[in-house]
Amino acid sequence: MNNKYDFSPLSKSEMALAVESEQAPSMGYWQDAWIRLKKDKAAMLGMGFIVLMMLAAIFIPMFSSISYEDQDFARTNMAPTMEHLFGTDNLGRDMLIRVLYGARISLSIGVVASLINLFIGVLYGGISGFVGGRTDRIMMNIVDILYSVPTLLYVILLMVVFKPGLLNIYIALGISYWLQMARIVRGEVLKIKEQEFVLASRSMGASPARILLKHLIPNSLGVIIVSLSLSIPDAIFTEAFLSFIGLGVSAPMASWGVLCSDGINTLGAYPFQLFFPAVAISLTMLAFNFFSDGLRDALDPKMRR
Repeated sequence: MNNKYDFSPLSKSEMALAVESEQAPSMGYWQDAWIRLKKDKAAMLGMGFIVLMMLAAIFIPMFSSISYEDQDFARTNMAPTMEHLFGTDNLGRDMLIRVLYGARISLSIGVVASLINLFIGVLYGGISGFVGGRTDRIMMNIVDILYSVPTLLYVILLMVVFKPGLLNIYIALGISYWLQMARIVRGEVLKIKEQEFVLASRSMGASPARILLKHLIPNSLGVIIVSLSLSIPDAIFTEAFLSFIGLGVSAPMASWGVLCSDGINTLGAYPFQLFFPAVAISLTMLAFNFFSDGLRDALDPKMRR
């Protein structure tokens, strides 16, 4: 009698083909997020502009024969030409180099804000949410007190102690900029710390520091990264505003806020002196917002189709 079914063992190649035909290729969380981010044209356009701005701000002034503070009184208030693509200001300084040097200052502010959020805000909020109880209430009360004071007031108070400059902005950001991140991370840790994998780590004898650094904070990275990307344009605008009103970078340094402040005075006669730094601020803010929105959607598991 012929057997209807063949029970002979499969070879290794046949087994591999069977597994491949029945199982879809596995994809990690970050791989899936990157694929979804690449599909967002606005986010990729924003990321491309940010990368180009960073490269231009770093390398063009580095290899240029003209410095941001070089003055040429024979070429003051020149309109844009092939020699000076953005024209010159009232002291004959090249506007293109000054705008790119201002990009260095603005992007450095964004980097400082990110580092402060990472090293202070994430750890502070993580510890507060993980410990809980009275410690959590005390730590959050400190955050509420600091958060109630505007950043502008911190800068004004610092000017009494230090001279106006970039240092004031760095210190003001160090005092106040991590507070929102601490609140966000605390909320995420409060949601995660009672899940099964955290309880399993506790039952296996893992130390609180290991649970916080190896489990809670890594599982909050999606929210942390999105918050960081949203905080960078806010920090850039804060620096530009403070420099515009004379509380940040001062001449001859070329901040976007300083350039806009100088351009206001010559708006009627030489509008290009305000146009180029204003466009640089607007495009950078727009690029970061596009990229942040796309990154938020890419890292949100609910957006997965």
